[in-house]
Parts: sequence; structure tokens; C-alpha cells
Amino acid sequence: MKILVLNCGSSSVKYQLIDMDKEFALAKGSVERIGMSASVLTHIPHDKPTRKISREILDHIQAIDQVIAMLLSPEHGVISDKKEIDAVGHRVVHGGEQFADPILITEDLMGEIRNLIELAPLHNPHNIRGINAAQSNLENIPQVAVFDTAFHSKIPPHAYIYGLPYQLYKKYSIRRYGFHGPSHQFVSEMAAEKLGKPLDKLKIITCHLGNGASMCAINGGVSTDTSMGFTPLEGLLMGTRSGDCDPAIILHIMAREELSLHEANTLLNKHSGLYGISGHSSDVREILEAIDEGHTNAKLALDVYCYRIKKYIGSYMAAMGGLDVVVFTGGVGENAPAIREQCLADLSCLGIQVDTGKNEKHSGGIGNISAKDSKVQIMVIPTNEELVIAKETIRIIEGN
Repeated sequence: MKILVLNCGSSSVKYQLIDMDKEFALAKGSVERIGMSASVLTHIPHDKPTRKISREILDHIQAIDQVIAMLLSPEHGVISDKKEIDAVGHRVVHGGEQFADPILITEDLMGEIRNLIELAPLHNPHNIRGINAAQSNLENIPQVAVFDTAFHSKIPPHAYIYGLPYQLYKKYSIRRYGFHGPSHQFVSEMAAEKLGKPLDKLKIITCHLGNGASMCAINGGVSTDTSMGFTPLEGLLMGTRSGDCDPAIILHIMAREELSLHEANTLLNKHSGLYGISGHSSDVREILEAIDEGHTNAKLALDVYCYRIKKYIGSYMAAMGGLDVVVFTGGVGENAPAIREQCLADLSCLGIQVDTGKNEKHSGGIGNISAKDSKVQIMVIPTNEELVIAKETIRIIEGN
């Protein structure tokens, strides 16, 4: 069975065609700069040279048409007919409280997904465009929506309710939702598998660290708390997002700087985080280089970044009443040993000890970087959200 996984943004489409019999990506790639001059399609088949082309691609329908054409290409493709695609799995960021599970997409359900745009105005509209485009290009092929928020749907009320008037929750569904669900799900399951222990017996903290970053407390395979909240802005310090801050701060700044709602939103989401503190970059690699060059604010930004992660580890360990495994994933989590070490420094009191040598030598793939005497296992596991989306897609279409 072959599943096409699509992740659509405002001006991009990321894709993978996965052979689920082998759980292997036959091809993957992206279309970038949709609707702009010189759009770029990068196509990476598993056994053929990478193909990169630049051409005008006006919208998501054209983008997905180009993706399908590349998958079918005699020279660069991996299938000979559209009918070889058994289903399409779509990443949809926000499922609200309505969708605690992936769904088979129908016209009626599309209306419900559209109603969720107000909860994720920066993400869901583009996900919907991708669904519409795929339906236009791949008629009669089942389409499934897999939600970032679904994995966190079992978080208990005491963890998802904010200290606001309860009627605002009832009226506007204001609560913690959490995101990066497929990533947290995948690496927690993989950790249990690699340790040879049942997932339902483990207490795991997963750290998805990239330009966007979140952490999750997973008790017995169930998400019981997560750092992102009503939106992906809450929680850890991120590349350009502020993460946790006193809500009165933004009211104070709006009054002093005479900012509009749009300007305040831009400040919190685009000009804060590592970039805001360092004044230099949102990229951890560039932050580390700047520190080596003596950039004081870059060092401060990194210290804040790692301190937040350390605090969440301690709080989630307390919330779960113990801890068996810490997992690092995402572009930063997988590739920045200095970040991992700083986040875990001085946590031996909690039974968490990293092996410095193993940590520094880890160079990709799955690895255990725990010290010999560490009571908590520390693992680095590359995430594979696309495989989770593909598996969930199969589960839904077979159930229907």
C-alpha cells in the first residue's frame, strides 16, 4: 500500500510517498515559493538522482499537480499511474475539541475543519488549500486529515484549563491543545521499542526542538501534558516565538508602543525568542557560532532557551511522579549535543546523567547517550511525523 503524505503551508508543500509494506519513503520533496516568482520543486527519489526545477507555480493546485507529475515521471518518478496511490494523508495543525482522532475527509467534515480556522488562522487555511488541491488532482482517492492536536486530546482538564473565567472556555474553546503530536507519538513509541519495554509501563518526556519547539509528558503512552497551549506560541523559547511570558507584558508594551493587535502578534511570533534576545539569529547553529565569537546576547539567549527546557523536565517529572526516559528529537534535538548537555546539566539529583562522550560523538540516527549510572535513559531519536500520518491514514481508511 502506498500513501502520499502532504504538509501544506502558506507558500509551500512538503510531501512523501511511502510504501507502507516496507515503511519506506519511495520519494520525498517540497515545492517552495508558491505564488511567487521562481517557485522551486525539489524531488528526491530513493534510488535516483535528486531533481530540482524552478518554474512558475501559481497556487497549491498547480503545486500538487507538479508533485504528481514528478512522481509519475519516467525519468525521475517512482510510480507509473495515479491509481498506485492508495490514499492521501494530510497534516492539519488544529483539530480543536471536535477531532480527537484522524478523520476520513468528506464535504461535511470539511465544513467543520473550516470552522477551526479561527483557532489556527496561520496554519489551517493552508492545510485546507492542500486538501482541496489534492482532491482536484487525485479524484476518488481517499483523503484523511491527521491533526497535530489529536495526540494531546487525552490531557486531563486540570492540565488544559487556564485560569480564566470558565465560561470563556465554554464559549470560545479556550484551553490547552498542544501541537507536534505525530512527532511526540512517534519518538515515544520508538523509545519503548528500542528499550525493549512496553510503552504503557513507561514515563517519558519528549523534547521536539526545532525552530518551533515543544515538550510532552507521556505516561503509559498517553499525552498527559504538553508545553504548547491554545496556540503554538506558549511554552519553550523558540526561534522567533517568545514562549511563556506574563500576559500583562504584552498589554504594557501595546500601550507604551501603541501597537495594534496585528503588530503585537507579529512581535510575539516573529521578533521574539532566540532572535529577539540575541538580536542576531533565530538559528541555533548561528547562535552557537556567535557565542564562540564572544556575542554576549547570543549566550544569554541560549541560556534562557536551555533553562526553559530544564524547568519543563523537572515539572513534568513531578507531574508524572517519576521518569524513565528523556527523548530529544527535531533539528536541534537531534543535531546539537551542546544544547542537550546544557539542558541536562546538574540533573543528577533527579537520576538524569548524560554521558558527555556519547553525547558529543552521536552523529545521527537513534542513540542512547545516558551515563552508565543514570537512572533515567536519555535518547536521541530522529522524528518521522510523515510515517505516523501514513499509518493513521491506513487505520482510518481500513476502518471505513
